[in-house]
Amino acid sequence: MSGADLFESRKRDHIRIALDPRSQATEILQAKNGAGFDRIQLTHEALPDFNFSDIQISQKYFGYEMAAPFFISSMTAGHQNGVEINRRLARAAAEKKWMMGVGSQRKELSDSDASLEWKQIRKESPKALLLGNLGIAQVIQTHPEQIQKLVDSLEAKALFVHLNALQESLQPEGTPHFAGGLKALEKLVKTLSVPVIVKETGCGFSAETCLRLRNIGVGHLDVSGFGGTHWGRIEGYRSEIGSLNFDAAQTFKDWGISTVQSLINAKDIYSSSSIWASGGVRSGLDAAKLLALGATAIGVAQPLLEVTLKSEEALLQKMEQFEFELKIALFCTGVKRWQDYQTKKVWTWI
Repeated sequence: MSGADLFESRKRDHIRIALDPRSQATEILQAKNGAGFDRIQLTHEALPDFNFSDIQISQKYFGYEMAAPFFISSMTAGHQNGVEINRRLARAAAEKKWMMGVGSQRKELSDSDASLEWKQIRKESPKALLLGNLGIAQVIQTHPEQIQKLVDSLEAKALFVHLNALQESLQPEGTPHFAGGLKALEKLVKTLSVPVIVKETGCGFSAETCLRLRNIGVGHLDVSGFGGTHWGRIEGYRSEIGSLNFDAAQTFKDWGISTVQSLINAKDIYSSSSIWASGGVRSGLDAAKLLALGATAIGVAQPLLEVTLKSEEALLQKMEQFEFELKIALFCTGVKRWQDYQTKKVWTWI
């Protein structure tokens, strides 16, 4: 199998296995708290002194007014099946005015034709606020000028750099080459024309890592904690049963720092900067809890992928549901705007 064929096969596997309940820490580990949402209780306000119609959930990101504090979290790209998925996602992002993180742009580094997918999608959805995406292993190996070209081609307003140590370790074709990552990130932050958002991919952040990133000038984090799609499990299920990778994936199936704990870790370090949160978000209520804890944008992936495969109408309906549930949470905690959570504590540990 050629390198291109292997890449496409891996990406198809990722979509298929990501929808398998066995890959979801949320589904399997409810007794162990999963993402941590069940540890947070929002305080009910029986008499909010305003109307439901008064609630506003919009917010500006990178100078653009978005309708809600949600973003479509990075999922897939660079293969045949991903084209229609991303076309639907981009159209929905533009219509609903959500930000959208694209799948990894890694393939564009070696295949100039790979960018044609995003150019076509950008042409169809010129108003979509797209965020680029590249893995840390590729950032280490790639000159910032070449990364800037990826940003320019996509007309991205920011760039996700994803950290996926567990996934790369377990992936049969993985590239767990992270030496020099901090230095490469520092250089990229200083030279790229758009903000860099460092994100995990489902294993979260310790306070120490947050501090290291802040010290090199990283101003945005997506904590992407344990509790949702677990890429260690996905790579395990891609491996042959009984292989080293398969068995190791079973050993590390519960590995990671929960989304809630990762957010708390980041907030202690990034008190005045932008902290985004994803990882196991399955409802607008989950989103409200993360906003109440201090997040400023909430990423959703697996629930949107699942309905996107059905139809664009189903996708739009799911996005509407997330917004509606968030508004209910705001109404029932007595705030008109989710930004008020920054000055009003509405949650307790349970």
